[in-house]
Formats: sequence, structure tokens, C-alpha cells
Amino acid sequence: MADWLLRRFQLVERGSRPGRELLAGATTFLTMSYVLFAQPAILSNAGMPAADVFFATCVTSAVGCFLMGWLANYPVALAPAMGHNVFFAFTVCGVLGYSWQQALAANLLAGLFFLLTARVGLREQVMATVPAPLRYAIAAGIGMLIAFLGLQWAHFVRDDPVVLVGRAELGNPVAIAALAGLAVAAGGLALRLPGAFLAGIAASAVVLHGYGLLKTEGLRHPLALPSPSGTTLFAFDFTAFFADPAAVLRATAIVFVFLVLDLFDTVGTLLGLSHAAGLLRGDRLPRAGQALLADAAATVVGCCVGTSTVTSYIESSAGIAAGGRTGLTAVTVGALFLAALFLSPLAAVIGAPVELDGTSYYPTIAPVLILVGALMATGLREVRWNDPSEAIPTFLTVIVMMSTFSITDGIAWGYASYVVLKTLQRQRLPMPLYAVSGLFFVYFVVIEWLAGS
Repeated sequence: MADWLLRRFQLVERGSRPGRELLAGATTFLTMSYVLFAQPAILSNAGMPAADVFFATCVTSAVGCFLMGWLANYPVALAPAMGHNVFFAFTVCGVLGYSWQQALAANLLAGLFFLLTARVGLREQVMATVPAPLRYAIAAGIGMLIAFLGLQWAHFVRDDPVVLVGRAELGNPVAIAALAGLAVAAGGLALRLPGAFLAGIAASAVVLHGYGLLKTEGLRHPLALPSPSGTTLFAFDFTAFFADPAAVLRATAIVFVFLVLDLFDTVGTLLGLSHAAGLLRGDRLPRAGQALLADAAATVVGCCVGTSTVTSYIESSAGIAAGGRTGLTAVTVGALFLAALFLSPLAAVIGAPVELDGTSYYPTIAPVLILVGALMATGLREVRWNDPSEAIPTFLTVIVMMSTFSITDGIAWGYASYVVLKTLQRQRLPMPLYAVSGLFFVYFVVIEWLAGS
């Protein structure tokens, strides 16, 4: 068995050994396991059953990790992406008013197209429509948006009739629990400790338990398999996409955003992690096609089972730092996600909302969202802030995305301002960039006109 592992995953060639790969996989899993609690909490806001989402998260993450390890032999783990789930639940289902079944259908179409790009090389053409500054801006904008959601779920902010958003009183149990989790998780990140997010979740849960707000009666049997209802399996609804020309255009824009988010998130993460693991050959990533295929296939499987976009996780860097160099690390993470199915009762208790003054809060999940938002904003350092044609679109993308709670709106403002300002500077842009900008223009002008007529 050991000899087969050595040959299959090229452990000797990459200077690794089975024990080190298993430890690296465990480290990566601890670092990213917060998704087990966050994903059901976020998608339940779209009306999806939390137990079904938890089941889908475990199974889909395992499938993605197995595919990545087997096909690409990379120490990269996959799971439903933070930010993408917020777009799914709060933009597509919330702001735009689609059902979660319709959102799954749009996500499936994006996943299938991503699968096509992974096989026939279209990804470069699609990526050409996203200028580098907007890639950083979109990631940062999503980070700000989910951090803002975290501030709300932590009861750090409140509605204010004068300035829309104001500071909430922090002496309530929800805010205190969230502050405890935020302090522990942030401290763990500063010390580069694996499982920092998990420790923060645990700290918030302990404080909630002290206030008697944690529903521990659900932990009579702490280890048990989930009992999903099956309502999310192949629960696609395409009917609203073809009701009229406006519906087709709106659906096209949603699918495009899902696709772009998945593409640049995956490509950027893979390049960064591969550099850290010493897998790059010059500027080329060997077996990039297999890695993208694994990512795309996992997204399609996730939509069929009942969860949002699956992508490569930057948290895999923790396992790489622990010595992971091959796909055996990813396979280990996948096995641990399957084992996590037995933690269903714990996930249901930890991720359950806390009611306060008639409003639902998620103090155990909120610190994770706030800190993930901070980590997603780091790419802004790459923007050329001394160039107004790049600084202004970047700023507009971030601020509009956060303030309107719409990833689509933020991207549209970024594209429009980028094309206009670069054109004023007489710079030539790729034709697909003009086409995408035109799509967003039609989306926001024609759609609003049709809606008002």
C-alpha cells in the first residue's frame, strides 16, 4: 500500500512522505472546517434546509478534494466558496428575488460552462474580460460585503434612520459572544495557528452557552449522520429564465457573474498555492487543465446535491506550510469532510440563529465572515492607485458592492467606469471587455425600463 501511494502521488519526486501528507491534510481541514458551520447558516437565509446544505457541503467538498488529488495531484482542497454563497443567498435570492431553486439552476449553468472552459481552453478568453484591477476589486468588494454581513450578524451595527447604519450597543449577549469569537480567531490568525477560525467559533459558542442561548438539547447524540430531506437534490428551476426577453438577459448576467467569480477565484488561488508549494514551472502550472476540471466538476456536483459554487481554498496554504506537496493532502482533506458528516448535530447547534428583540443573529459565524472579508481585501495592494483609470473603477467596485449589497451592481460599476476611463486615455481594450460592459449596460438600462413599463 505504501509503495502504491509513493508511486501514485509521486511522493519521492516531490520530497515528501505519507505521514507528512496526512498531517498536512489534517492541518488544511482544521483551517477551513469553518465552512461546515458557515455554509448552512448563509444558504438557510435563501430558504434552503440547513441539514441538506450541511450534507451537500460535506459530500461536495469531499468529491472536489478527491478529484483534485487524483486528477491534478495538487495539495489543494476545495469547498463551497465564501462570497459566492453570499451572492447566491443575498443577491440572487434576496435582492433579485429568485428562488433558491432558480439560483441553483443559474449556478449549474455557470458550472457547466466552466467545465467546458476547462476542457477546450476558453478560460483565457473569459478571463480576458476581467481586467487585473477589477479582479482585485471584485475579491475585495466581496470581502467587504461579507464582512458587513458579519457586522450585522454580530449585532455590531444597527439600522439608523439618519445615516442608515449606526453602531449598536455592544453590551448584549450576541455582541459579547461575537466579540469573544473575533478576538480568539484574530489572535489565532496573527499567530498563524491552524484552526483559528474554528477556535473563534468555539469561543463564541462557549459564551452563548454561558448566557443560556445555545440550544444544547440538540446534542443528546453529538455524533450522528445528517438526515437530509432530499429537497435540494436536482432541485433546478429554469422557468423564470425564459419568461420574456428581459428574463433571459437578467439570467445571462447572473450566470456570467457566477462564472467570472469561479474562474478568477480558482485561477488566482491555484497560482498562489502552486507557487507556495513549488509546483510552478516558470510561469506555467503543469496539469492546470486537470485542476480546473476538478474545480468545475465539483461545482456541478454541488449544484446537483444542493450547494453553491465550489472552488479551491486559499486555506490550503496552511497544509502546504505543514509540508503538503501532493494530491494525498487533498485526498486526506476529502476523507475528513466525509467523516465530518457525523458532526451534523454539532453543526446544527453551533450554526443555529440566536433571536434577540425579534431579529435573528449568528454570533458564532459572524467573526468568520468579518475576518474572511479582511483576508479577501489584501489584493488591493496590487492596484496602481496612482492611476485614476484603475483606482476609480476599483474604488467604485468595492464601495458599490458593499453599500448596495449586490455583487452584480459592484461589478457593473467597475466595468463601466474602467472602459470609459481607459477609452478617454485612448487605450485599446480587448473586444470581449466592451461586449461584457455592453451586457451590463443593457442589463441595467433596458431591464429597468421594461420593469417600469
